[in-house]
Amino acid sequence: MCHVIVTCRSMLWTLLSIVVAFAELIAFMSADWLIGQAKPSSSEDGDNRTGGSQEPYHPTLGIYGRCTRISHMQFSRRDKLCGPYAENFSEIASGFWQATAIFLAMGIMILCTVAFVSVFTMCVQSIMKKSIFNVCGLLQGIAGLFLILGLILYPAGWGCQKAINYCGHYASAYKLGDCSLGWAFYTAIGGTVLTFICAVFSAQAEIATSSDKVQEEIEEGKNLICLL
Repeated sequence: MCHVIVTCRSMLWTLLSIVVAFAELIAFMSADWLIGQAKPSSSEDGDNRTGGSQEPYHPTLGIYGRCTRISHMQFSRRDKLCGPYAENFSEIASGFWQATAIFLAMGIMILCTVAFVSVFTMCVQSIMKKSIFNVCGLLQGIAGLFLILGLILYPAGWGCQKAINYCGHYASAYKLGDCSLGWAFYTAIGGTVLTFICAVFSAQAEIATSSDKVQEEIEEGKNLICLL
């Protein structure tokens, strides 16, 4: 018989696991890893009758995507064009970024799997006599290592021609040049830190769902057990 066990610690671990997976996925897909040097915004015919702003804009560059301004639409609300610059894996600008994409993708796949499984830990607490929390915590630790490898390799690709076009000739491996880091990079770092926190916290979730108080509730015949 399935016993639905909900504790404060197990629920918090589940929510954190889901948040971490989505955060890493969104960061990976974003083009806001690098914010390029300011570029002038000027219309093709020099006509400013629309009253649009002539302030410089900053193009952004991701691992496989980019955002730039469309010159003939600069006064439109939809003046930005975002999308992948690489049509396939081999067209990613740097070999280091290709390795980054592989490691991040592997880590995110593991995190998404754990996030999906974590929803069912309220009803299933063990697999083949092993705690599902401990197994998931181990997987999150492995995912965190993949994410760290990807984030370490990413700055090594700042010397590629694509990054130089955005960041100026002073850009090189681990040197930003005229660029700055975007929110996606910081989100990926924050998600990596939270991944290890989730891995550690999974042990607390396992302790909470196998406590003596939970066992007493099960022995009393309760199928729904909620403990703070």
